[in-house]
Amino acid sequence: MLETYLRRQREKKEILLMTHIVVGYPSFEASFEIVKAMVAAGVDLMELQIPFSEPIADGPVILRANQEVLARGARVRQALAFAERATAAFDIPFLFMTYCNIVYKYGVAEFAAEMSRIGMAGAIVPDLPPEEGTTYLAAMQTHQLAPIFIFSPTTGQERMRMLAGHGRGFIYCVARKGVTGQQTTFSEALEDYLARCRQATDLPLALGFGVKDRSDIDFLRGKADIAVIGTETIRLVDEHGVGAVEGFIRGLQP
Repeated sequence: MLETYLRRQREKKEILLMTHIVVGYPSFEASFEIVKAMVAAGVDLMELQIPFSEPIADGPVILRANQEVLARGARVRQALAFAERATAAFDIPFLFMTYCNIVYKYGVAEFAAEMSRIGMAGAIVPDLPPEEGTTYLAAMQTHQLAPIFIFSPTTGQERMRMLAGHGRGFIYCVARKGVTGQQTTFSEALEDYLARCRQATDLPLALGFGVKDRSDIDFLRGKADIAVIGTETIRLVDEHGVGAVEGFIRGLQP
C-alpha cells in the first residue's frame, strides 16, 4: 500500500519529500500546526517520532526535543492520539519513528493493531533488526503495515538484500555513520553508496541524515526516491518559529 502510493507519487515528481517531527515539540498544538504547514507545502509523507528518553540514532537537536517533551510529562498514548488526529486531518501517509522499547512495552501486537486503527502506514524502528523482530514483523503483516528497515554505508551487500527482503514500503538509507543532524558530504562516495543500495533492492530508497537544503535535494535527484528532512525543521522552529516552516518546505520543492 505505501509502496504503491510512493510509486504513483514518483510518476509525478523526480524526488519525493519526507519530513519528521518529534510529537509534542515544542508543544502538541504547535506540532499540529507544523504538520499542517508541511502538508500545505507539499510533503509526500511524514515521520512522527514518539518521544523517547534514549533515541540512540538521533543527534543533539532531536535528542533535546525528545527530552523537553518528556520533561513536560508526555506519554506514548498522547503521541498515538496526536497521530490519530493527523491521519484524520491530512491525506498523506504517516509513519511512526520510534524505538523498540516503546513497541515492546506497549505490546507488539497491540501497537500494530493501534497503528492500523488510527490509520498509520508503517513504522521506522532503527534499533530493531529483523532477526529480533519476528513477532513485530508478523504483527505488521497482519495489519498490512510497512516495517521500514535501514541501510547504512557500513551495511554489506548480503545484509542489504536480507533487510530488503523483510522491508515494505521503502528502505531508509542513512547518508553516513553517526547520528542525525551532523554535516553530510554530498559527494561521489554518497552517489556510489546509493548505487549500491539500489543494487540490493527494488524498493524505493529514502536518503536521510544531513539533508538540509535545496542543493542537497537537487543532488539526490535520480539517485534516491525520497529526501528526508529532519533536524533542519526543528532548528528552524527553534530559531524562527512555526510560521517559518511552510516557506522553508516550499523552497525545497522543484
